[in-house]
Amino acid sequence: MSDSGCEPVFIISVAARLLEMHPQTLRKYEREGLIAPSRTTGNLRLYSDDDLERLRQVKYLVGERGLNLAGVQLVLELTRHLRAVQRRLGEEMDSRDDTALERVQADLNELMAHLGAGETAPGWRG
Repeated sequence: MSDSGCEPVFIISVAARLLEMHPQTLRKYEREGLIAPSRTTGNLRLYSDDDLERLRQVKYLVGERGLNLAGVQLVLELTRHLRAVQRRLGEEMDSRDDTALERVQADLNELMAHLGAGETAPGWRG
């Protein structure tokens, strides 16, 4: 969900091609509240890199893990919370060296991978 002003953006046909998904699928995911692309003044959907990353996760969860859209919504919410925890722990680890924190970090990395969330949060060591 794009909230950064200078991100590259893609119209729906380009986003669909990059994701190897049908544009109608992207529209469906928007109707279901899984994605909220920005809009031009002419009402064209514009997808950011963050939107594409989120859609890749949705595609993985539906195609590879067999989740329905309600399950996908839950995983996306969990992913958002886990990323926040990752960031906080990363900040904590920058200020001190603690083996227990490193184990928690490794566990969170494993959970994120299992959820199909891709890369860990910026600044996260794993």
